[in-house]
Amino acid sequence: MTFASDVLKLLRLDPSDDKQHVVIRSAGGRGKAAEYSFGIEEEYFLADRRTLEVAIQTPNELFESANWSTGGQAMREMLQSQLEVATNVHVDVNDAREELRFLRREVANVAAQYGFVIMACGTHPTAVWRRSQPSPKPRYEEMIEDLRSIGHRNMMCGMHVHVQLPDPEKRMAVMRAMLPHLPLFIALAASSPFWNSHKTGLKGYRLAAYSELPRTGLPELFENRQDFDEYIGALQRSGVIPDEGHIWWAMRPSMKHPTLELRAPDTCTLVEDAVAIASLYRCLTRHLYLRPHLSKEVTVVERAIAVENKWRAQRYGTDCIFASKDGPVMISEMLTRIIDGIAEDADALGCAAEIEHCRTVVDRGSSAEFQLRAYRDNGDDIAAVSRWIATSTISGTSAPIGRSAPAPS
Repeated sequence: MTFASDVLKLLRLDPSDDKQHVVIRSAGGRGKAAEYSFGIEEEYFLADRRTLEVAIQTPNELFESANWSTGGQAMREMLQSQLEVATNVHVDVNDAREELRFLRREVANVAAQYGFVIMACGTHPTAVWRRSQPSPKPRYEEMIEDLRSIGHRNMMCGMHVHVQLPDPEKRMAVMRAMLPHLPLFIALAASSPFWNSHKTGLKGYRLAAYSELPRTGLPELFENRQDFDEYIGALQRSGVIPDEGHIWWAMRPSMKHPTLELRAPDTCTLVEDAVAIASLYRCLTRHLYLRPHLSKEVTVVERAIAVENKWRAQRYGTDCIFASKDGPVMISEMLTRIIDGIAEDADALGCAAEIEHCRTVVDRGSSAEFQLRAYRDNGDDIAAVSRWIATSTISGTSAPIGRSAPAPS
């Protein structure tokens, strides 16, 4: 991993919990700043290096090599066509950006050795879900046994962002207060306009398909941690779920870490977009954490409006006009209100430039817009979409790709 020399001076190294690899954290992550440390998880598709068709079966050796080369930060997901990476815990956003770039490069290099490329997007443009195979891990095999066809249809990739909030009660208050804002993150990250080689008409189809799974969608309006624990306990005692990890809402309290996990966004094709959206979530989380009383303002009406706006974000992406009690709200207007409101938090966390990049995403469109443009500019050629995704996942460029462009090496 490469860092600027001034960044290196701010790093400290710790052994991981299992003592198998080194964890990189920012030296500035002490005291109150560490309360808002964060990490990013991304899921990628593995596709044939020549054809860019999604992989059906993938060798264990690929994941063993990727896991070793990233220090334990790459792993399988539910289906064999998916690979997940997770950054370490960071306070400095520049560290997180560099690590995410490193992880993409590293797993791409390993994948290439086995004849695959990685593709960062919410849905693979041409994947046929009926051919999907579960990963050879007991946990995933058990999930497929429970979910049946719906599990095989889970050929989708998302981005998850963890922000550390130590106080469990205040964490639940933030989850409730965050509900009206979740559609914005969905719109900014939309990268799934195609499904089974067809335009869906949605900018973010992933969550539409994902909603077939149980325990998805927006969180319920829990008043406190006790309510949440009673809900989880009821499902466990009834034999419905083995643990909290089977709660797949758009946002949830983590079962392993003292964090609130954002799960709504599609995987972003461009690293800068991913970092910007993660930073926006982190700054807004801090803002709400310091103002727990705001959770009381989110009622059943606000949640119902958020559910409608979730659909609108999936449908229109960065062209979305949201509903509100006062009438329609342009996505640019909603984003401006949030950025202005969290300016102090962005300064405190050193994320001002990153959250400003969210305006760029709105102005030029998310990955979904680039995919649709590649499709149109190449005579409705779906292969051009796959080429754009595969190239941009690593290069970070958003330039359209023509018919003759090769697959990434």
